[in-house]
Amino acid sequence: MKVQTYSATFSVRPCPRPTPCLSGSEGSLPRTWGLPGGAMAHLHYKYSLLSSAAEEYRKRPLPLQLDYAPLGVFAVLEVQRELQRPWTPMSCLRRPKLYGFIFGLTVIFLIMASYVLSSERKGLLLTPSPYHADSSLNLGTLPFNFSSNKDRSHITQVLRQILSKVEFSPRKVPDLRMLVHSEPHMFSVIPRHFLPDVKNPCWYEQLSGNVSADPYRRNLYSLYSRQSRATFQYLRSSFRKHLLFRDGKFFRIRCLPYFYIIGQPKCGTTDLYDRLRLHPDVRVTALKEPHWWTRKRFGIIRPSDGLHARYPVEDYLDLFDLPAHQIQDRLLANNSGSSNQANIIIGEASASTMWDNNAWAYFYDNATEGEPPFLIQDFIHALQPEARFIAILRDPVERLYSDYLYFGMANKSLEDFHEKVWESLQLFDACLQEFSMRACVYNSSLNNAMPVRLHVGLYVVYVLDWLSVFGRDQLLVLRLEDHAADRTLSMHKVFQFLSLRSLSEQKEAEITKRPASNTRRLADKNLGPMLPLTREILSDFYGPFNRKLANVLQDDSFLWDTHSKPASRSG
Repeated sequence: MKVQTYSATFSVRPCPRPTPCLSGSEGSLPRTWGLPGGAMAHLHYKYSLLSSAAEEYRKRPLPLQLDYAPLGVFAVLEVQRELQRPWTPMSCLRRPKLYGFIFGLTVIFLIMASYVLSSERKGLLLTPSPYHADSSLNLGTLPFNFSSNKDRSHITQVLRQILSKVEFSPRKVPDLRMLVHSEPHMFSVIPRHFLPDVKNPCWYEQLSGNVSADPYRRNLYSLYSRQSRATFQYLRSSFRKHLLFRDGKFFRIRCLPYFYIIGQPKCGTTDLYDRLRLHPDVRVTALKEPHWWTRKRFGIIRPSDGLHARYPVEDYLDLFDLPAHQIQDRLLANNSGSSNQANIIIGEASASTMWDNNAWAYFYDNATEGEPPFLIQDFIHALQPEARFIAILRDPVERLYSDYLYFGMANKSLEDFHEKVWESLQLFDACLQEFSMRACVYNSSLNNAMPVRLHVGLYVVYVLDWLSVFGRDQLLVLRLEDHAADRTLSMHKVFQFLSLRSLSEQKEAEITKRPASNTRRLADKNLGPMLPLTREILSDFYGPFNRKLANVLQDDSFLWDTHSKPASRSG
């Protein structure tokens, strides 16, 4: 079947000469992105309901090899993904290998169970990380053993070693041509300019082939996310009636989010998302956290599960089809003389977007001194330089404890949390002996080895890196403590930041007075507050980072000093 090329070009508000939303010559209209070496290449995006472009992206070979080097505390395992083979009668010949594999897994399970139950901490038994670190890091060569000395003086010594290494050096922002070279498919799908009369970033995409075919049959979110199945089922039934037919061609509307709630986990992102979605001009996806930018586009479902099929950018864009259709309806009504404005905006709230760059070492091997060559925000900025971001933070000491309670295994206790904090501090200290602070913050093997996620609370590192590409007016930073104390004021800040219209008192009350979302579970509340010594250690650890954050944001409330009231009821 013939596949036609993308042939529509549109404009965005910054463009000095907007072009019509449906224009272009017959055939294909090339989109130009910079490529390395000063050369410019025309990338033609071909899309069809029967196209295999997305399928080829899922099967894109991974730059991996198997490495049998001994595992150290920072060592990671390089793996090579193999496509699943269908069952055949010859499969029986491989049964001895299968039995051997099951036996090996059983032995590993028994060893791990013995280690956990015995609570021996003389050494660290690590499950190999699904990520691979660049060979230039040489993390496996670091000798390390946990110290059994837990007296206050020894802990203070380790803290001093860590804090002596704290530095905030500016990062090197990658060139656009490097980004395009690393992700050519993504840049071939999303145009550089958007519809000029729509607040949200949207564009039209030409279709070819059988327009009656199911456009979502290969979408991995549709296949594996129960939360979004009902939405995709509705979209299947309404897809064709939202196609635009012009000059003998079919077009579908596509949209990206206007805003992103980027973090942090256990800081109230769910509550903010649930309230913001009630505004009549805001639309969100049924799936609150797609995690596409940080995980799914690399084939990572959960960091502990290894690699799966990569989610192409088309699957991510499909998540916004329902609000995109509503935007199109308003746009067409406006063109027919209606007073309705196409002012609907779309948002998503993946709490990993701000901080999770763990996949960099797996796919981008040209790192410098262990720091990622690209960050998530680099790609978003290249595609959406006017995007807006909301980060809601809380006292990092309380955040870490809440994180432990929510994601921790069975047998949680105050003493277990204290021990995990101590182990994580020693791991972080060992990394800083060899590498820069940013290299350790973004070190995927270190992040997977730490029993608790200390690095997620180093807010200022992430804020500074986001501000390296986006303007300060594009990032709204809130505190959970303030949000819990005065939700009306907090939501007003958000509405103003997103340029949303004012609401009636009744609608505003509906948004601000609803019960809090995702609060702490009763069993976790019964555990009580962390040990005083644990709180003191964590306060000393996060202190310098909080002071830098308060300085960057020009707001002393981000110091979270002893007078700050913990918002424990919000999770």
